[in-house]
Amino acid sequence: MTERNSKTPRKASMEKKPASGKVKKKAKKVSIGKVFWWTFVAGAVAAICAMGVYIFIIVNGNRILTENLDKLEFSEASHIYDVHGQEAGSLKVENRENVDSSEIPDLLKKAFVATEDKRFEEHAGVDFLGIGRALVKDIVARSMVEGGSTITQQLAKNVFLSSDKTFFRKATEMSIAVALEQRYTKDEILSYYLNRIYFGKRAYGVKAASKVYFGVSDLNQLKLWQMATLAAMPKAPNAYNPLNDPEKSMERRAVVLKLMQEQGYITEAQRAEAAAVEYTPPKGVAESNYQTYIDYVLKEAQDMYGFEEDDLLRGGYKIYTTLDPVAQRIMEQTYANNKFFQKDGPQQKMQSSMVILNNEDGGIVAMIGGRDYVTRGLNRAVSQPRQPGSAFKPLVVFAPAIEEKGYTPYSRLRDEQRSYNGYSPRNYDGVYRGEVTMQEAIRRSINMPAVDLLNEIGVRTGRDFVRKLGIELTPEDNNLAIALGGLHKGVTTLQMAGAYSAFANNGYMNKPHAIIKITNDKGEVASFKEERKSPVMSAKTAWYMTQMLRTVVEPGGTGTAAKFERPVAGKTGSTQLDIKGLERYMRDLWFVGYTPEWTAAVWMGFDKTDSKHYVSMSSGSAAAIFKEVMQKSLTNRPVRSFKRPAGVEEPAAPPKAIGDLTAEYQQDKRSVHLRWSGVGSGVSYQLFRKDSKMQDFPAEPLITTTATEVNDISAIQPDTYQYVVVPLNGENNTAGPRSNVVSVTVPEQGDDSNPLHPEQPGTDPNEEQADPNDPGMEYPDTGESGTRPGERPGTGLPGTDRPGNGYGPGGQTGPGRQNGGKRTPDSGQNGSGTGTDEPRTDSDNGTGGTGPAPPADGPGGPGIQFPPASEPGAVIPQEPIPGWIR
Repeated sequence: MTERNSKTPRKASMEKKPASGKVKKKAKKVSIGKVFWWTFVAGAVAAICAMGVYIFIIVNGNRILTENLDKLEFSEASHIYDVHGQEAGSLKVENRENVDSSEIPDLLKKAFVATEDKRFEEHAGVDFLGIGRALVKDIVARSMVEGGSTITQQLAKNVFLSSDKTFFRKATEMSIAVALEQRYTKDEILSYYLNRIYFGKRAYGVKAASKVYFGVSDLNQLKLWQMATLAAMPKAPNAYNPLNDPEKSMERRAVVLKLMQEQGYITEAQRAEAAAVEYTPPKGVAESNYQTYIDYVLKEAQDMYGFEEDDLLRGGYKIYTTLDPVAQRIMEQTYANNKFFQKDGPQQKMQSSMVILNNEDGGIVAMIGGRDYVTRGLNRAVSQPRQPGSAFKPLVVFAPAIEEKGYTPYSRLRDEQRSYNGYSPRNYDGVYRGEVTMQEAIRRSINMPAVDLLNEIGVRTGRDFVRKLGIELTPEDNNLAIALGGLHKGVTTLQMAGAYSAFANNGYMNKPHAIIKITNDKGEVASFKEERKSPVMSAKTAWYMTQMLRTVVEPGGTGTAAKFERPVAGKTGSTQLDIKGLERYMRDLWFVGYTPEWTAAVWMGFDKTDSKHYVSMSSGSAAAIFKEVMQKSLTNRPVRSFKRPAGVEEPAAPPKAIGDLTAEYQQDKRSVHLRWSGVGSGVSYQLFRKDSKMQDFPAEPLITTTATEVNDISAIQPDTYQYVVVPLNGENNTAGPRSNVVSVTVPEQGDDSNPLHPEQPGTDPNEEQADPNDPGMEYPDTGESGTRPGERPGTGLPGTDRPGNGYGPGGQTGPGRQNGGKRTPDSGQNGSGTGTDEPRTDSDNGTGGTGPAPPADGPGGPGIQFPPASEPGAVIPQEPIPGWIR
């Protein structure tokens, strides 16, 4: 008991017997000596591995450098072939000039060191601090986004390796950099780098770049801002060179200057002065020989297929294109002929760009970026969006109206001066015709019908349609001004040619492209492949647009200067100058047109429009260039015609206009006698009336009839009334233009009906008078109830929404547009017409309108009479006046 109780309870509780059959093992103690030993072993292994890696890097780098020293010189040029497989040009390093280290100013060297590798003098080819910083960024971004390359590594990559960002390539780059540092001095490496680096515009080395961008051949003559501009380019030579983008170049230059100031190379005052200088490009020398096209091929190979420009210039590729050498040569000759352009301004010459596309495949046949185009200069055909003016109407208004809303070339549109929530467009000639057909609006480029129609179909409908044509509008373009080509950003010549090519190609739009395929010694490495996509519009829409655009180049159209001995369709465009006192001149001129084979777009204007540089040429000048180039380029090709697509019917022509409407107030009958000539079989006539208190004719006709003579006995209030007749083809529900307008004055009753008046014998004062609220018309007694000669009982014809309105979808336009007899949500009153005693509703074929049934004694409705044809009457014809359209 004593021994057992000698243990404390805590100790007793902690003692446990080992499990049956198991013996408790003692924990091993780790001595300091063992830790030191294993640390030493691990360090030795790491050192051996590191030494092995280092030896591998050194050996591998020296091996690669020794085997490829000749690559410090440039390799084989790439060659470009035209559509016939003949060589048209080459992509090669044409502009490279080496300079000795002594010819490079010390401040210029420091500008590059400050920007690209501030620890250049301290590392041995690889900056491990820079790599660590880049590695962290790569891990965060989960991709190779940061290079961390030294100047030596950049030289190694540019001369010996591809630009792929992979760890294996990075390791090889490091090994070559170390080898370069062992073989050459820092100054030699920096000189190699400055002579080898690419500066854009095919300029290799600082001397060539200095001449291209500043016109300076002696590097010691460079100013600080110019040095900083050059040092800003290697990171992205196409984006940061001042010729391509002066603003981005200036922003990047400011970054370089800040780095130079922070590293003590320049003072704050020098930095501020150099950062404020605005770039002015030197005058270049004109080049031809397909230069615009060659430059575009180089750009397309980069943008569409991911090639590096430097690789293309020295990679020995064969690039096959859609270039037509005849068309390209004629285009360049035309642009070299000053007679097609106006006189040069004080600081600028008039510029222009042109693109021709093959309708069948979208291949770029020819292209020019401007007059006196220089290598890698501003390609205005693809890089300078401009306002398209009226050339945009077919794309954003007329084609979508046909496609989405069922309009046809003969739909009648309103041409009236009016405002839309503060937007008040005007017709260029100040003339408003009341109404015109869509075809006439296009042919004469009338503004108001286009704006009003876009207002009807909706801005979104127009925007969505041009998006399918490859033109993306900005949020600022969500307004009616786009109907007249007033765009926030504008469009390029290539975009306009591509969009119009869909009209010529039965609604299909092929992607514009220049490259067919790219090959090297190992075979094909890239090719253009585009699957047949859904059409961007129906074949009917494309055909209707072609038929209307053909009238533009015919007599009376705005584009007659484009007409030549082939089928041609197209549209002119111009934008007005907004400088006070010069409003009658233009900023831009356009013509976009096509033949069955090719589509071409031409733009003319000044790069910077001001009071000394604006377009004073006629609006047909761009059309004249189109004709010159297209006519000569197609000379040796067989003439083809536009072919109507299978299954597409020609649009039904509306009835002809009535021009001999007459009216007379008959004193004895107190009615207005109206008469006109018929315009064909199967045509009915809608008669409209308005009094002096009405600004416009009502939306619904007074009557729809097949007769050509009626008496209006409802015009009994003393007033002056106006009448107009609109013919309507009941078979296809198309309305013709309004007739001439006639006026009739109904005198005061005291003057008109006084039986004592010697010249105006009136009616018997005791005679029952007609209800002044009864809008009635009377028909002659035909002996039949509810019908009149030539009309089936119970049929009704739809009334137009306004007199003379053309038709929109299926028939009518205007307030309360009709769609094949079915009212759209914004409908107004249904058209009235003849019929049975039962109320009528619009039928699917648009052959009826709701309205009260006429009385049994006259099928024309209350108050209409059809007098005998022999009844005489004085006629009061009036000159036609502008009416209404919708």
